Amino acid sequence: MGEPNRQNSNTEPEIITGVVERIVYRDEETGYTVCAIQPARRGPEVIVAGTCAAIWVGELLRAEGRWTEHPKHGRQFAAERITSTEPVSAEGIERYLGSGIIKGVGKKMAARLVRRFGVDTLRIIEKESARLLEVPGLGAMRREEIRRAWAEQKAVRDIMIFLQSHSVGPAMAHRIYKRYGDQAVALVQDNPYRLCRDIWGIGFKTADRIAQSLGIPRDSPYRALAGVEYVLQMLEEEGHCFATREALREEAERLLEIPASVLEQAISDALMSGRLMDDGGKIYRTDLYAAEVAVADKLLRLLSTPLSVPLTNWNGMLQEIALRLAIRFSPDQQAALDTVFRSKLSILTGGPGVGKTTIVKALTEVYKAQRLKVLLAAPTGRAAKRLEEATGSRAQTIHRLLGYNPTRKGFEHDAHHPLVADALILDECSMIDLPLMDALLAAVPERARVVFVGDVDQLPSIGPGNLLRDMIDSRVIPCCRLHTIYRQSEKSRIILNAHRVNQGLSLVLPPRDKEAPLSDFYFISQESPDEILRTVLSLVTERIPSRFRLDPKTDVQVLTPMRKNELGSENLNRLLQEALNPKGLSLERGGRIFRVGDRVLQICNNYGKGAFNGDIGLIHSLDPETVRLTVQFDSGPVEYDAHELDELELAYACSIHKSQGSEYPAVVIVLATQHFKLLQRNLLYTAITRGKKLVCLVGSLKAVYIAIRNNRLIERQTGLKERLIAGRLAGNTALSGKG
Repeated sequence: MGEPNRQNSNTEPEIITGVVERIVYRDEETGYTVCAIQPARRGPEVIVAGTCAAIWVGELLRAEGRWTEHPKHGRQFAAERITSTEPVSAEGIERYLGSGIIKGVGKKMAARLVRRFGVDTLRIIEKESARLLEVPGLGAMRREEIRRAWAEQKAVRDIMIFLQSHSVGPAMAHRIYKRYGDQAVALVQDNPYRLCRDIWGIGFKTADRIAQSLGIPRDSPYRALAGVEYVLQMLEEEGHCFATREALREEAERLLEIPASVLEQAISDALMSGRLMDDGGKIYRTDLYAAEVAVADKLLRLLSTPLSVPLTNWNGMLQEIALRLAIRFSPDQQAALDTVFRSKLSILTGGPGVGKTTIVKALTEVYKAQRLKVLLAAPTGRAAKRLEEATGSRAQTIHRLLGYNPTRKGFEHDAHHPLVADALILDECSMIDLPLMDALLAAVPERARVVFVGDVDQLPSIGPGNLLRDMIDSRVIPCCRLHTIYRQSEKSRIILNAHRVNQGLSLVLPPRDKEAPLSDFYFISQESPDEILRTVLSLVTERIPSRFRLDPKTDVQVLTPMRKNELGSENLNRLLQEALNPKGLSLERGGRIFRVGDRVLQICNNYGKGAFNGDIGLIHSLDPETVRLTVQFDSGPVEYDAHELDELELAYACSIHKSQGSEYPAVVIVLATQHFKLLQRNLLYTAITRGKKLVCLVGSLKAVYIAIRNNRLIERQTGLKERLIAGRLAGNTALSGKG
């Protein structure tokens, strides 16, 4: 629900008060809220809309503002300022506690507490919590849990009230409290820019708004340094590893509108303190610089270390494998196998249907026959699962292979505790960013062979770096590119069109004859967003399930270039949830609804839970009483409490970037001219190659042609290629080890 059009008025704002009856809409990122209240003077309920700190059903609300007429939702009160206080009536307290404000207290427990203590319930919880044991069935452990949760929510509420005009929602306030404890307000007042570094989800702009309201000068050294780091962070989100000093200063000057001399001083101070690194005029964040240097160094050292276990008679083994699997290796596959078996490090790349999986299976079989310890890994759970199914051997995500230790706040396997392996095969390497590759290579023993497998023509990693392309372009590591499409793959229009898009050619579409046999690739031309949305919903809920016998909840994935706007993943998820999973046990938190059976996506790394950015699972169970839910991922179940729900979002639809490494029985791709800035050949190519059995492209033919024609790769600012070349020229490595 959008904000209403507020009417200008020179009159003094009105004040209304009442009890919060229900939350209609709540944006946890901005704090924008629409709620229904029962006015203090009895009458029809009133809709109030405005930005506020945490707000709960049953609270007493006071709003200052003016009456407006919303074009869609009618008469409502547009509040310029909203404050709320704890309820005083027994009924209000029961509703307040039952709304989920205290972790572990739901509607039933709230009723029992109020039945025992009445209007004194909140005072008892806060000041005489020992008396909670008077409630039947409430033991010492539960009493302590309630007491702690109440104290925490009070502290978080203080933080939220302090930050309520700065678009900091409840989830962020909880993170601030967990990071800083009771000193949160004092620390933020001293230097709000620390939030950018310390709190996931809070960026420079939010910190800057807080700083300005606190009176921190615009040319403050705090602000200059935070602004410079913010520019580097934005560049990293676009995949870059560094910025030239001049470009960094100019972009920071444009963003911050403060003198260049102040920014130059901030850069110099950051370099002196070690927060930034200068590599010949290229400015890196220190940890990213260290990661890039370490990756180059480790690759060169792996190449220069002799193979400890040479292979014998692998050609004969390949012939046996070919007979057993009833396959025939094409000439380029045979050449690739020769190169990989003779090399310490090697790269295998190529598009869909060219037999990369066949080679990986053959490699695994030969390595095992030679009694080598082989490890297989991929960046995401789904990619690891596909690798395991294809090879018949155990495969893991890279994170799980390395084994995160919450106590050490680091991986179990590193340079001091390397992996036990003679050979390591990594799939979907185009997805691996620089920090993850750094962590992985640090744990690889120098005796091991490493095979990097991936499609270099797909979108590069979401994080900084362009690992696969840089390694290939350096020509330091032997690389095999497969081109021949297998005969069984030639019948697939998915594979045919993926290769045509990659070559800049137009799509080949099935005939429009209703009597024609089913195809695995369709394009449905629609121009307006409304028509596109209707078509997508029809495809997912009716047409694909009925014609292809696929489950719309688990087998069909909608892909779109963007997250925001009408055709973005957020709106598509809302519509798809309403269509596919509208009823059943649900949990509402701040205007967002999760239901049992919903497909959800983890949007950040949570090492403590073993849930990683990009993992997709199904909500297996939830408890509205304790405001907890459990998601079943491929790796196992993960539990979330109320303040961790912002780590999840619905995944009926997701961005094409987020789909990397995954493969789905069917994909529905949304492509429209409103996505103009993102329409690129590798974006469309990546989307098409996500579909295993069926691809339905819905949208504008013009948008498709724009994407196919646009092969201008955005050059990422990375230094790995140059470091590898320099290392080779310095004589630090040989190109291969003999097998």
